[in-house]
Amino acid sequence: MSEIDQEQLRHELEELKLEHRDLDDVIHHLYASGSFEQLQLQRLKRRKLRLKDQIARLEDQLIPDILA
Repeated sequence: MSEIDQEQLRHELEELKLEHRDLDDVIHHLYASGSFEQLQLQRLKRRKLRLKDQIARLEDQLIPDILA
C-alpha cells in the first residue's frame, strides 16, 4: 500500500472516530435528558455500531499482519 493510500485511510479513520464520539455524546445526552424516542435511539446505536465496524476494518488495513 502506498504512502498516499495510507494517509487517505488515516484521514478517513480519524473522521469515522470523530463521528463515533459525536454519536456517543448524542446518545448520552438523550439518556440524560430522559426525553427520547426509542426508535431514534436504536437508529443512533445502529449507526454507531456500523461506524465501529468500519473503524475496525480500516485499522486492520493500516496495521500489517504480524503473522504473515
